[in-house]
Amino acid sequence: MEFQDGISPAAENEENIFMPPHDDREHLVVVGNGMAGCRAVEELLARDAGRYRVTIFGAEPYVNYNRIMLSPVLAGEKTFDDIIINSRQWYDDNGIELIAGDPVMAIDRTGRTVTSQSGRAVGYDKLLIATGSDPFIIPVPGKDLPGVISFRDMKDVDTMLEAAANGGGAVVIGGGLLGLEAAHGLTLRGMKVTVIHLMPTLMERQLDEAAGWLLKTALEERGQTILTGADTAEIYGDGKVEGVRLKDGREIPANLVVMAVGIRPSVALAREAGLDIGRGIKVDDHMVTSDPDILAVGECVEHDGNVYGLVAPLWDMCRSLADGLTDQHTGYKGSVTSTKLKVAGLDVFSAGDFSGGEGCEDIVLRDASRGVYKRVIVRDDRIVGAVLYGDTADGGWYFDLLRKGDDVSEIRDLLIFGQAFASGGGQADPKAAVAALSDDAEICGCNGVSKGQVVACVEAGNGTLDAVRATCKASASCGSCTGLVETLLAVTLGDDYSGERATRTVCKCTSFGHDDVRREIVAQGMKSIPEIMQKLHWSTPDGCSSCRPALNYYLLCALPGDYEDDQQSRFVNERMHANIQKDGTYSVVPRMWGGLTNPRELRAIADVVEKYNAPMVKVTGGQRLDIFGIRKEDLPAVWADLNAAGMVSGHAYGKSLRTVKTCVGSEWCRFGTQDSTGLGVKIERMTWGSWMPHKFKIAASGCPRNCAEATIKDFGVVCVDSGYELHVGGNGGIHVRATDLLCKVATEQEALDYCAAFIQLYREEARYLERTAPWIERVGVDYVKSRIVDDEEGREALRARFLFSQSFSQEDPWARRAAGEDAELHQHLAEVRPMEFAA
Repeated sequence: MEFQDGISPAAENEENIFMPPHDDREHLVVVGNGMAGCRAVEELLARDAGRYRVTIFGAEPYVNYNRIMLSPVLAGEKTFDDIIINSRQWYDDNGIELIAGDPVMAIDRTGRTVTSQSGRAVGYDKLLIATGSDPFIIPVPGKDLPGVISFRDMKDVDTMLEAAANGGGAVVIGGGLLGLEAAHGLTLRGMKVTVIHLMPTLMERQLDEAAGWLLKTALEERGQTILTGADTAEIYGDGKVEGVRLKDGREIPANLVVMAVGIRPSVALAREAGLDIGRGIKVDDHMVTSDPDILAVGECVEHDGNVYGLVAPLWDMCRSLADGLTDQHTGYKGSVTSTKLKVAGLDVFSAGDFSGGEGCEDIVLRDASRGVYKRVIVRDDRIVGAVLYGDTADGGWYFDLLRKGDDVSEIRDLLIFGQAFASGGGQADPKAAVAALSDDAEICGCNGVSKGQVVACVEAGNGTLDAVRATCKASASCGSCTGLVETLLAVTLGDDYSGERATRTVCKCTSFGHDDVRREIVAQGMKSIPEIMQKLHWSTPDGCSSCRPALNYYLLCALPGDYEDDQQSRFVNERMHANIQKDGTYSVVPRMWGGLTNPRELRAIADVVEKYNAPMVKVTGGQRLDIFGIRKEDLPAVWADLNAAGMVSGHAYGKSLRTVKTCVGSEWCRFGTQDSTGLGVKIERMTWGSWMPHKFKIAASGCPRNCAEATIKDFGVVCVDSGYELHVGGNGGIHVRATDLLCKVATEQEALDYCAAFIQLYREEARYLERTAPWIERVGVDYVKSRIVDDEEGREALRARFLFSQSFSQEDPWARRAAGEDAELHQHLAEVRPMEFAA
């Protein structure tokens, strides 16, 4: 690109630079011709235009332009001329000497001079450092290959435009604002773009999980591929970029890689000059560094322990700096920041602290049809944070309330609907407002149900929300009209409406029950936890410890092979693949097929016990050995040793198949009628690794004496002379329940097939944390028989779905952890001990 406005590097074209013949004013030299440096000069000129003689050094060969608007230039929505902030005329009119394309390389604090790359030395009375920030380049192999760039200046834009003109694929590493803007621009330019983001949520510093999911979904609809939770291993290519390889082995071909993983304050020049450096150049409230004649402003500074990358705090700094240089000394006191952005044409806003936590209350509004999500976080009757997606019109109002610390208790119930409604635009009596609606007013948009239809449904005897949902379908799909339906129930029934639900909801985050959620996951084709929460109008931003594990299980069950298990939505034992004990150590239970073991396995267990000083080994009721007292950091090594002996996880920690208990059967026992041990081994090899609504136990007894206690198991087989009795729904826990007889079959294969079909029916229809015993009591054993025994075609379909699901589930989690997966979960925590003092 040609130099803008006739500016060229100083060493080549110095005659174009304004050089006053003689000037007795103090000389202010500005290092950095960017937005912060020039804004500081503008503020200074506005206060006392004749106070200083000003010289500005710029690293780029341009006048000051708006870096924030580089994205529209890349997207073809603007030209470079459109984003110029200060033209050449501005420098000339204000007597400012601009030395462009010649960056300052050294500061001599003793002689009070700066030296540029061309060797030009300029003296100063006051020096302002506004060097901004440097892009962070992740240290992976291939980072220096041609075709790997950052996204910080016009040179980067030119490189991207050249690459886009040649077509092909691009990988953007980093799902923050800059990365997403680069991806959007390259997509519009015709490139096939993949965004790789290390964290599970896009723009995680500005957005919570719910808003991040909405953004990801919208960007994918625009043709981008978004990979979250993805870690770059290397950039590969022979002499130039050819693609990116992830740590999980995936490869993404690309002829351009844009690194946009973050920025760091540019402090190299200040550090070499001996100024105090922390995260940035340390400054006081007047932007003065450790040298009283040197000031700093913008992204390169650290004030009171904080660094800022947003425009608003930079402008506040510039005002305080100009005040100080003109003897007004107001002082900068830090900034409360908000972010209102348009990412690839999508509106997002965030302000304050949206991490939530103790003492915080979340107020959430979701409108799935409009793609709107609003969340306001309140603590002690004051707004402490806000996240908006899709409709950000009230962002400024929320931020003003946050910044001022106003008490919002009086408008608490209306707060989420925005300023106009909370300020008096809504009806004082919500019931009166709903009652005043005409009979043909639409209540449920998803199912086309009017107010008159809901009222008629209620008057016909459907006096609960669940009854209305089941009858006229109002509130049965996304749930956003639940409040309206409940209000109509109250208006229609008066004092006869108690508000009680016949069906328990999954948790307080939703008005839906477990069965409703499972139905809608399938009906609406939902594929992630954030999608469920958005489409079913969850009242919290990220769910809770009750609903997240349930949703994770329902998705695993509905989408085998397609859904990626969300480990953070599992309980600690399932995350760690071991049972945590009261002292913080873990117990490990290796699987023993059908309760069988051999010398090699026993030696491996003995070696583990001695090697890791396990204080106890206990035989369990399920015919396994439980090793107690294993430290968290030793778990991967323990698993590796057990794997080496051919042993896999026993899943004693999971909502999954635990054990298949057997007796010796006909092979050894005088009374045995069938090979119960062999059958038990076959059942366990078929069913291990399967995730369930709750723990699941199986037993196979070789005769009616039932030594394996098959009639108090979730699925039990009792061998008889003529075949196999199949029992279901037993429980040996606090509330003992004997099994119901399901049926009798003649062959081992039938026993296996019926077992697989029963498990799948339980997996698909039971509620999370519901054992088979209460499930069967709820639905009735006759219902289970109708699905498993009487419906041969249906039974075979259930069996086939179970075996298909198992093809993705039977991978030993211990082996993956032993190989180094999720190693951070097993790191040793810091140990704090009292200091010992010498006597």
